[in-house]
Amino acid sequence: MHIMNKLTKTVVIVGGGIAGWLTAGRLAAKHKSNTEQGLNVILIESANIPAVGVGEGTWPTMRSTLRALGISESDFIRECEASFKQGAKFAKWFDGTEDDFYYHPLVLPQGFGKTDLAAHWLAKQTQTKQKNSHVNSFSNEVCYQEAICEQGLAPKTIRHAEFSDVANYAYHLDSAKFAVFLQKHCQEKLGVTHIVDDVTGVNCDVNRADKDIIDETIDKGDILSVSTQNHGDIAGELFVDCTGFSSLLLGKHYQVPFKKCDDILFIDTALAVQVPYDSKDSPIASHTISTGQKAGWIWDIGLQHRRGVGYVYSSKHSTEAEARAVLAEYVGDKFSSLNVRKIPIVSGHREKFWQNNCVAVGLSAGFLEPLEASALVMVELAAQMISEQLPASREVMDVVAKRFNETALYRWDRIIDFLKLHYILSERTEPFWTDNRESATIPQSLQDLMTEWKYRSPADHDFTSNNEVFPAASYQYVLYGMGFKSDYCHTPYAFDDCDFADGQFKQNKVLIDKALSSLPSNRELLDKIKSYGFSRI
Repeated sequence: MHIMNKLTKTVVIVGGGIAGWLTAGRLAAKHKSNTEQGLNVILIESANIPAVGVGEGTWPTMRSTLRALGISESDFIRECEASFKQGAKFAKWFDGTEDDFYYHPLVLPQGFGKTDLAAHWLAKQTQTKQKNSHVNSFSNEVCYQEAICEQGLAPKTIRHAEFSDVANYAYHLDSAKFAVFLQKHCQEKLGVTHIVDDVTGVNCDVNRADKDIIDETIDKGDILSVSTQNHGDIAGELFVDCTGFSSLLLGKHYQVPFKKCDDILFIDTALAVQVPYDSKDSPIASHTISTGQKAGWIWDIGLQHRRGVGYVYSSKHSTEAEARAVLAEYVGDKFSSLNVRKIPIVSGHREKFWQNNCVAVGLSAGFLEPLEASALVMVELAAQMISEQLPASREVMDVVAKRFNETALYRWDRIIDFLKLHYILSERTEPFWTDNRESATIPQSLQDLMTEWKYRSPADHDFTSNNEVFPAASYQYVLYGMGFKSDYCHTPYAFDDCDFADGQFKQNKVLIDKALSSLPSNRELLDKIKSYGFSRI
C-alpha cells in the first residue's frame, strides 16, 4: 500500500500523566477501542519519570470531557479528592491593600448578549460614588457567583444529577490521583493498551524524507515506530508526544523550535507546598485564590484533604530566599514542617504542534504560568480536536495538521494576551508590577483591544474565531474588577435600555438570595457525595 493511502489504525501515545491518559481516553472512547473494529490506542510511559503534578485547577470543559469518557462524576470526586471550583478570586492585584480583590466567576453576566450591563454598571458606579454610597463590585452586581464563593457554597445540591448545576463550575483536583484514575478507566473500560517501558529511539520512514532539503531537521520523514527497551519496536500511523518538557518526539526528534514568551510573562519559578487542613471539617474554598505578591502571586487551591499552595515569581525580581519567606508568611506556622518543591517555569510553546505524523499535547507543546488554569484546558482542547478530526489516512493528515497548528497557535496567543491583561491594569509599585506595565512587554494585539475598550466594553465581536478560549465576559470581569473605566460619553445611546438593565440588576439580587438560602457549603456537599453519590444521568 502506498504510504499516502495508509489508514490510521494505531495511535501510539508516548508519555502518560494527565495529558497522555486524557488523549488516550478521548481517542479510545470516540473510536471504540474496546471493540474489534475500533482504533488501536497504545500508551507507552516510563516508570522512571515522575509526573510534574502541579496543575490542580480545571475549567468547566472538564465536565464534558469526563462525560465523553463515560466517567461517573461521583467516582471522579471520590477518587481524585476533587472539589468544586466556581472561578478565581484575585486578591491584592490592583493596589496590594487588604480589601483589594475582585472575582473572575464562571457564570456569564446577567443578560449577556442582550444588553451591555458593563456600561450601566459604570454609570451606576459614578452615581453611587457621588452619593458616597457603597459601590458593589462588578461581578457581584452582574452575577450571583461571587456571593456564592464568598460564603463558601457549592454550585449545586446532592439532589442534582451528575454534571448538572445551579451555578456553572469546574473542579480542583489532585493531579497525581487524577492521572492514576484516568489510567485505570482507560485500561479497564476503554480498551487502551498500556506499556510501561522506556523509549530508546525513533524510527523514521527515510524514503519519505525530502531529499532536496539539505537541512534534515526540516523533514525527517514520518515516524514508523518507536524503539523501547523491553518491548521492541512499537509501530503506528500517528504518534502523540506527551513526554512533558523533554518533548522527546516533537522537540528532540523533529527539532521543532520552542518560542519563549518570557518577554511578556515574567514568571519563571514556582515554590509549591501541600498544606493540611486544621481539621476534617475545615471549610473548602469554592474558588481558586490568587494573591498578588511583590514579585508574582500565590495560588491557593482547596481540595478535600489538603490545600495546594504555591508562590510563582520572577527570579529577576526576587531571590529564592525572599520567595520562600513570602510563602512561609502566607502559609503560617505549618510551613516549617512542609516539603517545598521548586519547579522551573519556561513560558512559551512550540512554533508548531503537529509535524508529519506526530502531534504534541501537554507540556511537550508548551506551558504558561498557572494563572487561570490554562494548562489542563489546552490538553482537553487538543485531545478533543485530535479525536474528532482523526485523519482517516495519511493522505489527509497534513490537511488536519495544518488546521490543528493554526488553531493551537491562535489559542496560545489569546491565552498569552489574557494572562498579560491581569498585570497591565495593576497600580502596584514594585518593580515586577511596573515592569509588567511597560508597553514593550504588552502584545500589540492586546494593546489594540485596550484602545477599543477605552470607549466600550469587551464584546463577542472582538473575538472572531470559533476557537476562543476566553469569552468577552472573562475580559469584562478582569477589566472592571481592576477598576478600568470605559468612557461612553460619545455613545449615550448605549443607555437606551435602562429599564431592561435595571431588571437584570434586580434579577441578579433575587438569584443571589435564592442561592444563599438553598445551596450547601462546598465541604457539606463533598461529604455527601462521598457517602451517597449523585444520581446518575
